[in-house]
Parts: sequence; structure tokens; C-alpha cells
Amino acid sequence: MTTERAGMRDLLRAARGREAEMVRLLGRFVRCESPSDDKAAVDRFGSLVAREWRRRGAAVKILAQRLRGDHLRVEMAAGTGRGVVKDHGRGFGRRERRSADDGGGQILVLGHLDTVYPIGTIAKMPFRVAGGKAWGLGTFDMKGGLVLALAAMDALRAAGVRTRKRVVFLWTSDEEIGSETSRRAIESEARRSDAVLVLEPSLGREGRLKTQRKGVGGAEVIVTGLAAHAGIEPEKGVNAVHELALQIARLMKMNDRTRGITVQATVVEGGTTTNVVPERARASIDIRFSKLADAVRIERGLRGLRPILRGARVEVRMGALRPPLERTAGVRGLFRVARGLMGEMGLSLREAATGGGSDGNFTAGLGVPTLDGLGAVGDGAHSSREHVVVRELAVRAALLAGLMARL
Repeated sequence: MTTERAGMRDLLRAARGREAEMVRLLGRFVRCESPSDDKAAVDRFGSLVAREWRRRGAAVKILAQRLRGDHLRVEMAAGTGRGVVKDHGRGFGRRERRSADDGGGQILVLGHLDTVYPIGTIAKMPFRVAGGKAWGLGTFDMKGGLVLALAAMDALRAAGVRTRKRVVFLWTSDEEIGSETSRRAIESEARRSDAVLVLEPSLGREGRLKTQRKGVGGAEVIVTGLAAHAGIEPEKGVNAVHELALQIARLMKMNDRTRGITVQATVVEGGTTTNVVPERARASIDIRFSKLADAVRIERGLRGLRPILRGARVEVRMGALRPPLERTAGVRGLFRVARGLMGEMGLSLREAATGGGSDGNFTAGLGVPTLDGLGAVGDGAHSSREHVVVRELAVRAALLAGLMARL
């Protein structure tokens, strides 16, 4: 058996020995509820996570926020010693972006503390282990990923393997609601990093990694018409709901499945009462795109909307943009490394594309090689069916440990 193969198998063995500990820690994390919009709750959970990292000798910095939960920056210094595996493929296309005092470089690991469930949901969805699965709110998205990061570091130490580079873990508080307060920190750390590993849940029962994500944007279309009595003199009014319906029909023509473009009206409001020609109407628009260049074309189309009904006015307000995670040469190279590591453990690994966005979109948008979906294997995110597969926790922890040591 080669040294490289023994290294990865040692990591897997070390992680397997901590399976029960991982499940216990996951239960503690899940029971500490942390909805995005409850700063006190997110901060309580952040303190719990910070304690676990300090126990392991990490340097933990609290990035305080006024309205949202605080973010955590956790740093583990680069070690010295043997690597884990040989190069798989021709590398991952990293760019030199380090300063002279940066040492051996940096790997960024991303995750989030917040969940979508309001306080009290734990009573309806208690943490439990049954049928080889750990069930409960946030197990899959993504407290399981936070547990994997800790387990990966424990496995590295137990197997006597050290990282080549500094590893920074950035745990944010508002990913589920758009990352408004965390985006700047994410992008700042990414610019100092050679690669980004994202602990969002994997895709499907096979635990596929996500090497392509659509970009995400939003807009609001606001229509102003003219109120009138709907029964006596409707001809004196300008129906804002009618105008909005015509505009939505226009927007639907922007959809292009072959290019990965979707434009959908998702929330529609209008009118005041049944006997009044509605004066105002609005629609929230969800926008998805596979290529950043298409975002410009979509925005141009939205801003170019003009009224169809005489006397109507149309206003378009564009929201924040989350760029796509495109399957670049750097991303493909990172996946080859991950697939090679899994192969050394005698396991296979597949990749996939998804329409959902994550904080990895921001780092990929900067041109930093980003590998997503490295979190737990399971299903049911954001639902009462949320769970992770217990047997897969050790495999994912070993994979993350191997990546942190290899890159």
C-alpha cells in the first residue's frame, strides 16, 4: 500500500472513530436554534461553535454586527510535515494573490450559522437518530457541515497529518437571507485565498459536489394606474393589475432553458377592493442565470420595460446580484483533486449543477477556484424531512481533511 493511500485511509479511520462524537455534537448544535432574523439566538449558537474551535487551539475572531448575528472567523495556522496525497491531475488553476507576509497561502472554508426555522420549531422537529439518519432542523442545511469541519480537524491531528497552508473558516450569520452583512467579509477572505471549500449540503443520495450554481438576482416591477369605480365608470380608470399581467407575459419571454435563464414572477400584489379599478400593483421577480454575461442582458431587458396600457406607469427596481458559480478550469481542477482523494479511500465521487445559490457564488465570481456541496449527505433541507445520513459523516470529514491538507 502506498503512503498516499495509507494517508487517506488513516484519515477515514480517524473520522470513523469519531462518528458517535459527531452525532452528539450535531445534536447540541441543532438544539441551539439560530433563525436568521434573531440576532440573540444566532449569537448564542455562534458562541457555542466558537467554544468548540477554541478548545482545539484555533484563533477565533468575532465579527460583530449591529442588527444581524455576529460572524465568526476561525484560523488554524499552517503546520509542517508530510502531505496526504500526491497531485491528482494538473492542479486547480490557482492564481497568485498572496502578499509577501502571507506565508504558505490560505484555504478558505465557508459555512453559515443561521437556519430558516423560527424559534420554537425544535419542539415540532426535535433532534433524533433513527434508521441510520440524524433528523432535525438544520441538520442538513447546514449544521452538519459545521460539525464536519471540526471532525476534519480532529481527524488530521489523530492521523498525524498537518495542513500545508493556513486554513480560515468563515461562519456567517445571514446566508439564508441573502448574505447582506457577510458578503464583504467573504469576498475579502476569498481574495487572500488559493481555493474556497463550501460546506453547503451535497446533492442527492450519492453526495455529489456542486461544481456549477446559477447566479441569483431579484427585481420588483411596480405599476401605477388610475383608480375609478369598477361598475359605474371603469373607462376612466387605468387598471394597474391588467398592466402588470401584460408585463409579466413579457418577462416570461426572457426565459431560455438552453442558456440556463429563468425569470419568474413569484409574489404579486394589487388592488384594494373588488369595486375599484386598481391603481397600484407590484410583482417580485426571481432571476436565475448560468453565465454572468447573461445577467447584463436580463437587467437591460427589465429596465427597458415600457407601459402597454395608455396612462399606466412602470417602474423597475433591481435588487442585489449573486454571481453564478461557473464550472471554470479552476473549479474542474478542484473537483479532480477531491475525486482523487475519494478514490484513495476506495470510494467514488460525482459532480452536479444546481439552480440554487450559495456564498460560494461570491467567491467564484471573483475568479477564486471554489468547490461547493462538501457538506453532509442527506435530504429535506428547509422541511420537516430534514436529515443527514450518519454513516456518511466520517467520509465527508475525511474528504474535507484531505482537501485541507492537500491544497
